[in-house]
Amino acid sequence: MAEDSLFFRPVKDYCQQTVVSCGPDDALVEVAGTMRQKNISSVLVNEGKVPIGIFTDRDLRNKVIATGIDPGTLTVRSIMHSPLSTIGEHAPLYEALYRMSHEGIHRLAVVDSKGKLAGIITDGDILRLQTHSPQQLVLDIERARDLAELKTVYDRIQGLVLHLSGSNDGTGTRGMVRMIAHLNDQILLRLIALLRQQRFADLPERFAFVVLGSEGRGEQTLLTDQDNAIVYGDELDDDQIRQIEHFSKVLIDSLIAIGIPPCPGGIMANNQEWRRSLGQWTEQLNSWLRTPTPTHVLNCGTFVDIRTIYGDPSFELQLKKQLYDHVKRDKLFLMRMVENTLRFVPPIGWFGRIKGEKDSAHSGMLEIKKAGIFAISEGIKALAIQNGKLKGSTHQRLEALVKDKVVNKKMAETIAECFDFLVLMRLRGQVEAVREGRKPDNYIPLDRLNMMEIGRLQIALKGVEKFQEFIKVHFKLHLLR
Repeated sequence: MAEDSLFFRPVKDYCQQTVVSCGPDDALVEVAGTMRQKNISSVLVNEGKVPIGIFTDRDLRNKVIATGIDPGTLTVRSIMHSPLSTIGEHAPLYEALYRMSHEGIHRLAVVDSKGKLAGIITDGDILRLQTHSPQQLVLDIERARDLAELKTVYDRIQGLVLHLSGSNDGTGTRGMVRMIAHLNDQILLRLIALLRQQRFADLPERFAFVVLGSEGRGEQTLLTDQDNAIVYGDELDDDQIRQIEHFSKVLIDSLIAIGIPPCPGGIMANNQEWRRSLGQWTEQLNSWLRTPTPTHVLNCGTFVDIRTIYGDPSFELQLKKQLYDHVKRDKLFLMRMVENTLRFVPPIGWFGRIKGEKDSAHSGMLEIKKAGIFAISEGIKALAIQNGKLKGSTHQRLEALVKDKVVNKKMAETIAECFDFLVLMRLRGQVEAVREGRKPDNYIPLDRLNMMEIGRLQIALKGVEKFQEFIKVHFKLHLLR
C-alpha cells in the first residue's frame, strides 16, 4: 500500500484498542498504582463508557507532588485533564495527525458513533507509518550508496529514538532496545556490503565479523560504542590474513565516520588482539577460562556474548561449544564470574534510601549500569553458560532458563521487570543528556525523579539484591577461598 493512501485510511485501522481506563471518582493512589503495575504513563477517564478526560504521570508530578498535596485525599477527577480531545473511529488518519499537531498533544481518544471509547491513537503510532519509521529506515539503509548516506540514516535512527522516548506513546523499553539493535545491525551489514563491492571483492570466505558484549546481546541504547572482533580460518595464507587486516581497519574507521564511536577499551576488530584465527581464539579462550583473573573474567565475559553479523557462523558455534565443555569440567571460572558481579552492590542505604555518587563530577547521581543492570545481565549470562543457553538477549536467556526450570517463573518475571525499569531509566537519562547537549552516559540525576520513580527504583534495586543472593547460593560461592 502506498504511503500516501495510508493517511486516508480510517483511524480505527491503526489505533490501540486495548486501553487502560478508570472512573473520575476512583482514588488517585489506586490509579497511580495501576499505572506503575502496568508500566504506562496515562489512563483514560470514563464516565459510563464515554471518555471525559485523561490522567497522566505528568499531571501527578505537576499537580500533586510539586504542590505538596497529599495524594491520598484526591480522586482522579480533581487533577485529570478535561475536556478530552477525541476523534471518531471512521475519521481519516491525516485528520488525527493534523489535530495532534494543531493542538500540541501526543494522543487522541478514539470514539465510536455513540461517543463510546473505541481506542486511543498516539503520534508514535502515526510516526511508525511515516517515512522516518523503522520500516522506512531499513529500506533507506539498504539503498544507501556511500558513507555519507549511511551517516544520514544513522543520525535519523538517533532522532527516531529521541522522538519515541519523549512521546509517551507506550513504546515498550524492550521493543525500543530491540529496534535500536536491529537498525544498527542493518547499518553494519550495508556498510560491509558497500566495502566489499567497492574495495574488497576478493576477501576470503572463511572469516566472520562478530559483535560482542551488549551489542552481541542486542541490548544497545543511545550510548553505543563498538565491541567487535574477527575470526578467520586457520588454513588462510599470509596474503589472505593481510587482506582481512586491511578490511578490518577500513571497516572500523568507516563505523567511526558514520558516528559510532570506538570502544574505549579497544575491543575492536582493527586491533590484532581482537582479530585472530579460530585456533588462536581457541587458545585465548582456554587461557581466560583456566586462569580466571579479574581481567580474564572481564574479557571473556565480553567475548562470550559473541554474535555473528557477517560471514561464517560455524566459528561462533565452535567457540561456544568449547566454553560449554570447559564449564562442565571446571566450575571455577563461573564461580569467579559470579563473584565479580557481586562486587556491584545495589546502592541502597538505611530505610531503602538510594545512595548517589559522592565524587564532584557526578555528586548525587546514580550510575545505573553499575547499580543494577550489570549484575542482572552478567548473572543471567553465568546461568546461561552453565546451562548451554548462551543465545540472544538477557530476556531470551531468562526465558530459556525458565523453560529448563533453572529459574522459576515468578522469579523470572521479577528479574525481567527490574531489568526493564533500570534500562528505561538508563535510556531516559541518555535521551535527556542528548536534548541538553551533553554526551550520553549511564548517570541518572536522582533529584529529577519523582516520588513514584524513586519508589520503583528502590523496588528494582531490591530485586537486584535478591537475584544476587540467588546466584550466590546457586553457584555455591561459600566454597571459594
